[in-house]
Amino acid sequence: MRSSIFEVMAEPNRRRILDLLRERERSVGELVKETRLSQPGISKHLRVLREAGLVEVRQKGQKRVYHLRAEPLVEIDNWLEPYRRFWSENLDALEKHLNGKDKHSTDAALPEKKG
Repeated sequence: MRSSIFEVMAEPNRRRILDLLRERERSVGELVKETRLSQPGISKHLRVLREAGLVEVRQKGQKRVYHLRAEPLVEIDNWLEPYRRFWSENLDALEKHLNGKDKHSTDAALPEKKG
């Protein structure tokens, strides 16, 4: 049974591997060095990521090199969209509120004009 993209991404080491692959393609050895996980551990995570379609592997000489496939992340992006709108609206409201407070506090700090 194939895991959902959310289940795959829930594991912090897999997210770290994807972050490294976002920078550039890497061999298993490089990923072991960067993450300080064991080679079997990295291979297990790469298998899960490959089954989810998030990484692809190719042979480069004697090494197997992995690279990121971002297309499956569209599912997460689509799920996050309403939350981005939520935060945008709330941050806009906060900005308006703070701008209003700044105006009132600036006015209050000004000395009264006499005569």
